[in-house]
Amino acid sequence: MSSLRTQQTLAKLADLTPRQIAAELDRYIVGQADAKKAVAIALRNRWRRQRAPESIREEISPNNIILIGPTGVGKTEIARRLAKLAGAPFIKVEASKFTEVGYVGRDVESMVRDLVESAIDMVRSERESEVEDLGHERVDERLLDLLLPPPPPDKAPASAGPAPAPGTPVTLTPAAHADDDTLGVFLVSGSGSVVKETVDPAQDRYKRTRDKLRQLLIDGKLEDREVEVEVPQSGPMFDVLASQGAPEGMDNISDMLKEMMPKRKKKRTVKVSEARRILFEQELEKLIDLDDVTADALDRVEKLGIIFLDEIDKIAGERSQMGGPDVSREGVQRDLLPIVEGSNVQTKYGMVKTDHVLFIAAGAFHVSKPSDLIPELQGRFPIRVELKPLTEQDFVRIMTEPENALTKQYAALVESEGAKLDFKPDGIAEIARIAALVNERMENIGARRLHTVMTTLLEDVLFDLPDRGTETIVVTGDSVRDRLKAIVEDEDLRKYIL
Repeated sequence: MSSLRTQQTLAKLADLTPRQIAAELDRYIVGQADAKKAVAIALRNRWRRQRAPESIREEISPNNIILIGPTGVGKTEIARRLAKLAGAPFIKVEASKFTEVGYVGRDVESMVRDLVESAIDMVRSERESEVEDLGHERVDERLLDLLLPPPPPDKAPASAGPAPAPGTPVTLTPAAHADDDTLGVFLVSGSGSVVKETVDPAQDRYKRTRDKLRQLLIDGKLEDREVEVEVPQSGPMFDVLASQGAPEGMDNISDMLKEMMPKRKKKRTVKVSEARRILFEQELEKLIDLDDVTADALDRVEKLGIIFLDEIDKIAGERSQMGGPDVSREGVQRDLLPIVEGSNVQTKYGMVKTDHVLFIAAGAFHVSKPSDLIPELQGRFPIRVELKPLTEQDFVRIMTEPENALTKQYAALVESEGAKLDFKPDGIAEIARIAALVNERMENIGARRLHTVMTTLLEDVLFDLPDRGTETIVVTGDSVRDRLKAIVEDEDLRKYIL
């Protein structure tokens, strides 16, 4: 059974038709309509599967996809944006980093463990946003306790005299309470007894002072005041593991040892601003049910998880042709096969089934081709989409259309210092022309070439920006040609753009 929150996430997909999914991807990625269509169908099928009868639901396998195309054409970005759109756990792994079982290195099951960690972080972040306001309120109260410790408990209230008969008038003279050292209000109970509700002056002063401190705290006027807080103290062994990284497969043992060790705390004197962060983390630990987070994360991984398997072409082929210590490519493929087909993977949070995890593989396939993969693995990636190389016109669109276009990014960076950066159409066209030219004369790295060209173009501008004032920097075709003239004319472009 899916958890309620996983069902809510799947319900969001009901409002996203494949056409709408492709339109959302168009906001960030230029072109590649075939790839967008394939991933949109795969995402929509997840919602469709949940709507299918239970008798056949488990039999419906995900549409795993292979994206074929050179680097820098949008393969990774398509998968990443798709996962963000679906609210799904997502990781990107490189197939070339895995080794065959029996060799030192990462085993293929580690990708599932990484996906679970990603899901845990995602769900925990959602829970934190839900209790954030309550957490801040609790932190403010704890900070007030540290800044102004409460006074000792009140004395026992003064005892009342013998109860008069009901309906009997009660007369209190000043002498009756003239010697009291506390303020008070006299009440007559329903039974006719006289009760004195005392108000300790110390408590009253404490309350007034605390209210004043609360207002100062809200106004941020106590951030530099120092307070003493308790923080957990880890053992030296765990500090070493945290700094150097636990070896493969040692995560569970490390966690078990931490649970067995007694919880030790130490006191630190820090400023209120730092204490606020420490106490907020402690309050979130109390407010968030980790068991619930784990259960929800595992459920999302099994029903919504997406693993982007990059550089799959690097493990294609019979055996490594380079000789030496290189690990068998076919062996890695055979290790990948059960994960992609669907198997149970043990993680430190519990067992995870990969039957319905969506795998999106990608590779340039310059040397090898998809048919060089072992037949069983090919069968698990039935959908193949070829992405087209980017042209000069595509570069112009990439710099103008997406919401995260490079021109908008650099303009935001320049505006942070009070200046303005204005890209004219002929300047954008010239940048696109030079990027396309460099890709032809050197390795074709797709849209990533725009980063190298833009960095070289604006290098002096960004360096001198703090000294230039608030002037507007205009990028025209002539200024681009003047700045990049040496790069375009020099055949040995590697001296300028790597």
